[in-house]
Amino acid sequence: MATPAAHVPPRGDAAALPRISAVPAAGNGVRAASLGARVAQFIEDEIVRTGWPVGRNLGSEQELQDRYGVSKSVLREAVRLVEHHGVARMRRGPGGGLLVTAPDLAPTARAMVTYLDYVGTTVDDLIDARLLLEPCAVVLASERLTDDGVRLLRGLLEQEARRRAEPGIWSQDPVHTALCELSGNPALLAFTEVLTRLTDRYAHTARRNTRAEAVRNKEVAGRSHTLIVEAVIAGDTRLAYSVLTEHLHEAAGWLKDNRPGAAGPIAWQLVEAPGAKLSELVAARVQDAIAADGWPVGTLVGSEAELLDRYGTSRAVLREAVRLLEHHGVARMRRGPGGGLMVTAPDPAASIGAMALYLGHREVGAEHLRAVREALELGALGAVTARRREAEVSGRLEAAAGAALPERFHDELVHLAGNPVLTLFLRILAELRRRRAGTAPPEPSGAEPSGPESSGTAGGHAGRHREVVAAILAGDESLARHRVRRDLVACHDR
Repeated sequence: MATPAAHVPPRGDAAALPRISAVPAAGNGVRAASLGARVAQFIEDEIVRTGWPVGRNLGSEQELQDRYGVSKSVLREAVRLVEHHGVARMRRGPGGGLLVTAPDLAPTARAMVTYLDYVGTTVDDLIDARLLLEPCAVVLASERLTDDGVRLLRGLLEQEARRRAEPGIWSQDPVHTALCELSGNPALLAFTEVLTRLTDRYAHTARRNTRAEAVRNKEVAGRSHTLIVEAVIAGDTRLAYSVLTEHLHEAAGWLKDNRPGAAGPIAWQLVEAPGAKLSELVAARVQDAIAADGWPVGTLVGSEAELLDRYGTSRAVLREAVRLLEHHGVARMRRGPGGGLMVTAPDPAASIGAMALYLGHREVGAEHLRAVREALELGALGAVTARRREAEVSGRLEAAAGAALPERFHDELVHLAGNPVLTLFLRILAELRRRRAGTAPPEPSGAEPSGPESSGTAGGHAGRHREVVAAILAGDESLARHRVRRDLVACHDR
C-alpha cells in the first residue's frame, strides 16, 4: 500500500491507531501535498486492504476526526477527495457516516483526458493508442461473445441509426466501448474509455460541418460500426480488425482536417455525469476555460470574488471545486493581496493513483495486465526502432537494459516512443503492480534499488533486455517484437 500498513481498528478503538500526522506522506506517485490528501489516501488504502466492503460505514465525521487526529476542515477535504474518486460517500443525519462505495471511473478518466490534452497529445498519438488496444478487445470480445452480447451490440447499432439525423456532434464511440466491455478485460475498457473521451474532446473542438456533411460522416461511421459488429458476431476477427483499422484512420484524417489549432472553447458535455456534485461541475467549467485559453501556466484565473460572480455559486461550492483543481494540479489558490486562482501544470499523479485504485476494485488479473502491457510495449517498438540512430535513444536503451529493476527497461522502452498516452497508461499499470506487491515507490532516477527485486533474476532479465536492444539497434523490429514478447512471458511467470 501507499502508506504503512497500519491496521485501522474497529470503530470505537481509535486509541490503537497512530495519528495520521505521524504517517509519512505517500510517495507512490499520488499527489499528497496536503494533509487532507494524505488522509484520503489512508482511507482508500484501508478500504482496499479490507477487501472493498461496499456499504460498510467507516464512521461518523466525529469518529473519523478522532481516529485520524485531524481537524474538521482537513477531514472534510479528505472526504471530498474520496467522494470524487467514488470510493466512499458521506451520509448525513442520524446513523450517517462515511459509506464505502464502488469507485467511479468518470472523474478519473476526465482528469486523464485533461492531462493528455495539456501535454500536447496529437491526433496520431491518440489513434495509434486506440489501434494498439481496440484490436485486442475485438479478438477477445469475439471469443467470449454470448447471445446477450449480440443483442447489446445490435441494439447500439439501432440507437446509432436513430440518432444520425440529430444536429451537432455526438459521441459515436459506444460501440467501441461495448466491444471493450465484452472483452472481459477491465483495463482495456478503462483505457479505451479515456481514449474515446479524448476523441470526443477533439471532435468538439473541430470545425463545424454543414448539416449534410455531419449526416454523411455519421452514416459512414455507422456503416463501419455495422461491419465491425457483424464480423465480431461471425467470428471473423480478421475482417473486424481490417475495418476497425480503416475506420480509426478515417477518424484521424477527419480530425486533422477539421481541427487546425483547435481554436475556440471546448464544449464539455457535463451531462455525462448526471450524478456529479455541483462542485465537480464548477471544477470542470474552470478546467475547460483554462484549456480554451491555451493553458497559460502562472496566469490568474480570477479572485475568489470574481469566480463567485462568474460561476454564480456559493463560497462553499467554489472552495470545494478549487480543492479538486488543486488535487489534480490544474490550478492553485493563492491567498493575500493580489491573490486568486492561478493556473498550474496538470499533475497526472492523482489520476494514476485513482485509476490504479479503480482497476484494483475491478479485480484486474495478471492476464488482463499482461495483454494490455504487451500491446503497449509492442506498439512502442516501431517508433523506438525508427529513432535507433539517435544517440540519446541508444544510450538510454543500453543503460536501462542493465538496470537492476526489470520494469525500468520496459518503462524506458515505452517512454522513448514519444507517445504520452502509452507512457501514462504504462505508469498506471506500474502503480497497480506496485500496490499489489506492497513494495515501496521507485527509487529516484539514477538510483539502483537494493534487496530481493535487484537480485536473483537480474542476470536473466538483463540478458534478455540486451538482446532486445541489439535487435532494435540493428533495425530488426520483428526480432525485437519476438524478444519483447518472450521477456514479458518470463516476467509474468516469475
